[in-house]
Amino acid sequence: MTVHSISQKRSNLKTFMVVAEKENSVLLHDITSSFDLLSIGRNDNQGSGMREALENENQIRRDCNNGSDLLYSHEDLKLGIKGNLAEFTGGRRIKFTLGGQGSNFSYRAVLLDAQKQTEPFVYHCGVFLVPKTRAHEWLFCSEEGQWQVVESSQAARLIMVFLDSSHSGATMEDVQTDLSPMVTQLAPRKDDEEARIPYMMASDGIKKCDTVHEVTSSLTGKVVVEDVVYESTPSNPEGVSPSSDLAFRRLVFKRTEGLIQSEALLVEDGEILEQPQNEKTKTVSQSKRKGNKKRNQESSGPLMKVSHDYLASSYHTGIISGFTLVSSYLKNAESCGKMVKTVIIGLGAGLLPMFLHGCLPFSDIEAVELDPVMLSVGNDYFGFTQTDRLKVHISDGIKFIRDITNSKTPSEETANAVPKPQTTSSNGESATYNVKGGTCPDILIIDVDSADSSGGLTCPASEFIEETFLLSVKRALPQHGLFVVNLVSRSQSVKDMVVSRMKKVFDHLFGLQLEEEDDVNVVLFGLCSETVISESDIPESAVILEGLLKCQRLETKQSIIDATKKLKCWK
Repeated sequence: MTVHSISQKRSNLKTFMVVAEKENSVLLHDITSSFDLLSIGRNDNQGSGMREALENENQIRRDCNNGSDLLYSHEDLKLGIKGNLAEFTGGRRIKFTLGGQGSNFSYRAVLLDAQKQTEPFVYHCGVFLVPKTRAHEWLFCSEEGQWQVVESSQAARLIMVFLDSSHSGATMEDVQTDLSPMVTQLAPRKDDEEARIPYMMASDGIKKCDTVHEVTSSLTGKVVVEDVVYESTPSNPEGVSPSSDLAFRRLVFKRTEGLIQSEALLVEDGEILEQPQNEKTKTVSQSKRKGNKKRNQESSGPLMKVSHDYLASSYHTGIISGFTLVSSYLKNAESCGKMVKTVIIGLGAGLLPMFLHGCLPFSDIEAVELDPVMLSVGNDYFGFTQTDRLKVHISDGIKFIRDITNSKTPSEETANAVPKPQTTSSNGESATYNVKGGTCPDILIIDVDSADSSGGLTCPASEFIEETFLLSVKRALPQHGLFVVNLVSRSQSVKDMVVSRMKKVFDHLFGLQLEEEDDVNVVLFGLCSETVISESDIPESAVILEGLLKCQRLETKQSIIDATKKLKCWK
């Protein structure tokens, strides 16, 4: 196939002609062009689209030619169609099927020989079982993710086996017994013929799990509330008995089971320091709130309740630590008696807005949630309540922000320009554009998951990192505004793409990687002001934030301040 460009007069669109020649060939040839592809992509979207389409199609053809997308049978491999499997070949990757005659089940599998060896392998061959509920995750369905699994398995050869609905009635012992003779034939040759081939599966590290509530939403799918005790937990929080196992309440979406949407510490009902009652609080009937409390272990045990003054999710700690970047503005607002508007896109169980409501008394919080089921779950099982300064909008988050942007006229933007934090005339003034659905925020937080994580992006949904939306955010925020994104991805290329877009839109960008060994979760902070604090100023700004936080658990405040040390300037 060849693409030709046909010149035309007085036309904004180029005309292309595709010539296809029939031939008897077992190979797929690249599509060629009679013109310079790079030259047509420089100045117009049509040319750029043509170049991208050709590059994508040619990559598919190359993959087909080298067999990377072909599914072989176990018999094919035994016949040597992909070489001698008794020999280890670094970087080899073969997709194939297992099972059939003489086997109880059939399996889809991938054979991977480790790409590099930085230290001696622990196993010459291993089997990694992927349950049906996790097969769609980027870590297991993409080639890049699979190589990460190989590296962490410490096996020279890893055979990744995907389970499906046909295996639902089988125990892991049944599956292992069925696979063992076939896997032995696929292992590389080793002097020790009795060498063990371990079976591995992703573990959640849970010691005990009780399902509290299940509900199916037309928007989110199946949602589960569960109480868990982990096999290993951090030191007991302040005020919690050291003799008892720590219990946590979790919110899980079945569409992304590998991701915990929300997590809260459960404490004895009497251990919770109550929120100040100087505000009008919407009443909720006791029958509706019954799920928020539970008996500990046995019916005779103490009554347990969700704690809103403890951050069980480390990324929540990271989000709040980023407030250091605008702590001078927050301090001035508090001093002037002004409210700071914070908008959170994505309610989840309501734990982040509840914590901010308690620890930053001068914050006016609006949460935007698309699914009304989430609000019900938060109310009934996580103790979420709305007050005069904590409201929930059941609305589309992108539309909510664009409504704010569209309501602002140039004169309003100029009139509402906020002075730098160092001045004292009106620094505490919060922008107040009255629009349908909300007002202009000082701080905007994106905390939503993606309905489809197969592309490598678990959080947020891809619509929230499109350049058009990011530009809407920048227009919606005042000069002192702070934009926060919780980014979860195992793909370095996906993270690089998001960071690149953020750098393009915002004047300054800071990043916080939660743990050195955890390169999956990063919190990004975009700032609109041309002037911003430098990394050397962060310790001083963190002291200001520490003074503003009214945390009832000192360890929680300390964890937030400790996290500020990980803030890095990326632009």
